[in-house]
Amino acid sequence: MDLSIAALLQHGYLIVIAVVFVESVGMPIPAAPVMLLAGAACAQHQLNTGYLLAGALLAMLCGDALMYWMGRHTGWWLLGVLCRLSLQPEACILRSAESFHKRGRKLLLIAKFMPGISAMAAPLAGSMHMRAVEFLRLDAAGAALYLGAYFSIGYAFSGAIGAITKGYSAFGRLLEFVLAALAAVYFGWQVWMWLRTRAEEPAPSISPRDAAEAVSNGSAVVYDVRSHGYYERDAVRIQGSKRLEPTSVRRESPEVAEGRKILVYCTCVRQATSARVARELIERGASCAVILGGLREWKKAGLPVENVPEDEMTALPAFNS
Repeated sequence: MDLSIAALLQHGYLIVIAVVFVESVGMPIPAAPVMLLAGAACAQHQLNTGYLLAGALLAMLCGDALMYWMGRHTGWWLLGVLCRLSLQPEACILRSAESFHKRGRKLLLIAKFMPGISAMAAPLAGSMHMRAVEFLRLDAAGAALYLGAYFSIGYAFSGAIGAITKGYSAFGRLLEFVLAALAAVYFGWQVWMWLRTRAEEPAPSISPRDAAEAVSNGSAVVYDVRSHGYYERDAVRIQGSKRLEPTSVRRESPEVAEGRKILVYCTCVRQATSARVARELIERGASCAVILGGLREWKKAGLPVENVPEDEMTALPAFNS
């Protein structure tokens, strides 16, 4: 076998394995398009079907097992990290946790096909203390179904893309093009979301020190609008702050004395949740502002925090053994 062809063949396998692994650890790079192309390449006898499927399945299981283990030992912290790719990480966690807990273990069989849930399923299983053996069994079935489905489609319709997969070099170049295109789409989506946020009416803001002064003189009250912050062990909040669930702002109004300003904070990127809540409260006639930098900047400024009271903590759902 020609050495250059062998190198390209190996490169093709590594690309597929790398993309599958990267998707399984929560990065926004879908493996589906690559598996379609891999199926077509195998149908054209450019890649070995057994090696490719075994490598892809092993890569996905390794990534999922890693995320399960991290979820088991870090709880909701990892979910928050993954959801930072979302504009509203708290809402991301709530949607994923609710779907996973409501539908139970069998969701793992189809989770890979569900955008937004796929990256969260493995760490959620770990956080909710699903038994490792049970997780691996269901996850392996789900991974095989996901990879096999897209591979089979590519294999069955290989004739339609035969011209694209003529030769190892063409397949390698196409995979590189697909990866670059996916990265460009994700970057464009992030830019679009940023521009859309910028186009919205900006919410009033206040520095942590000015907020602390307003609270101390009684002219303002602080509300914590995080969602996942009340699941974490040893969670803290701004001293004296009150709880306001961001998903129920339209149904519940914070009760404050007349004339007092409402200050809100969260922990998400660009303070998206705080800004949204502030705008909704302002629309309802309240005087409201976002604490710049949220809880992170408040703590950096050395301002007082307190542990979340036990009776306000929300128990992390757990699967029964």
